[in-house]
Amino acid sequence: MSRRRVLVIVVVLAFLAAGGIYWRRAFDTAPHADGAGSAPKAVYQCSMHPQVVQDHPGNCPICNMALQRVDPAEHEHGSATGSAATGTAPAGVAERKIKFYRHPMRPEIVSDHPAKDEMGMDYIPVYEEGGAAATGAGVPGRAPFTLSPQRQQLIGVTRGRVGVRSLTVEIRAAGRVAYDPALYRAIVDYREAIRTRGALGPSAREEARAGTATLVRGAYLRLLQQGLTEAQIDAFARADRDPVELLLPGERVWIYAQVYEYEVPLVKPGLEMTVTAPSRPGYELHTTVAAVDAILDPATRTARVRGLVATPARDLRPESFVQVRITVPLGDALAVPNEAVLDTGRHQIVFVVGGEGRFEPRAVTLGRAAQGYYEVLGGLADGDEVVTSANFLIDSESRFRTALAAFESAAGGH
Repeated sequence: MSRRRVLVIVVVLAFLAAGGIYWRRAFDTAPHADGAGSAPKAVYQCSMHPQVVQDHPGNCPICNMALQRVDPAEHEHGSATGSAATGTAPAGVAERKIKFYRHPMRPEIVSDHPAKDEMGMDYIPVYEEGGAAATGAGVPGRAPFTLSPQRQQLIGVTRGRVGVRSLTVEIRAAGRVAYDPALYRAIVDYREAIRTRGALGPSAREEARAGTATLVRGAYLRLLQQGLTEAQIDAFARADRDPVELLLPGERVWIYAQVYEYEVPLVKPGLEMTVTAPSRPGYELHTTVAAVDAILDPATRTARVRGLVATPARDLRPESFVQVRITVPLGDALAVPNEAVLDTGRHQIVFVVGGEGRFEPRAVTLGRAAQGYYEVLGGLADGDEVVTSANFLIDSESRFRTALAAFESAAGGH
């Protein structure tokens, strides 16, 4: 055999060997029919609506934005609890009993059988035992999950503590120096009615007594409608001088503040009241709330709050504009930082931090906001640790885990 022919045979054999190795590697790395050894399949999610998840590229049916590719392995990386951290259904979840199915966009709509919404999206199954597709802590569409310390640091998670605090609310209101001829007239009429009743002798006719009693009662009710208390009305009746401070500048003036309807229940006579006048920089007066009107103004939905302040210099004119601060102590109450609360419109939720990087969504009932905190009426306990920053990222992750679990559960059933 010639040397040239031998060289050609060697080259051909080398080429065949290289091709065999290439196809063997390609076969070994290709997904098998039974799914064994296959890599996690990527899914596509809407960045604005995390509950929208599908297994192929496309646009969000809600906002029409392009879906973003999300590799489930990225969520598994750094997780402390494996499949539970990624929201994937654990082994055997198919055998677990489904309690009901929830509308993907409107959690209040449920069904006892599989269904699709008006955009063709599958309802989300909710399991009786609170499995991967179930909602967390009674918050529809959100599930607990875990994050590694590295990922928490990357997205800027900070925490705060729920505890009992002494809370104080400061109500700010626009006010004016009173010019109130109607109240002045009502006080004068009441005094005259009392004086007339007292002038009747023992021989006065019953009709006269009944008439004066009616006058006194009518004048008294008008003063109650003006927001005066019974003690204040009695004091006006006994006073010797006319309340000219309602008409002209004097050594004391009435301040009228307009307090909004939702704040009126907090305001009681005796609370501290601070008055400042923009026309007089540095001018500050202190008094207490004297009366709160019993009737709201239907146009502004406010009630008038009165306070009598001393002005020895007679430097506040009637109808002058003033600003009023009313200090309302709420006492000791369980409180959560304002920044920990996420208001969804239907629910107010916080994310409670548990051990090993676990985050649990929890619906809460809140009271008044005061000094950077919300009063907690239900849903949290003293000592709970909550997320105080990166709430929207945490919320998005929680919603994505629920949507991904529902998607994988539905895919596994086909």
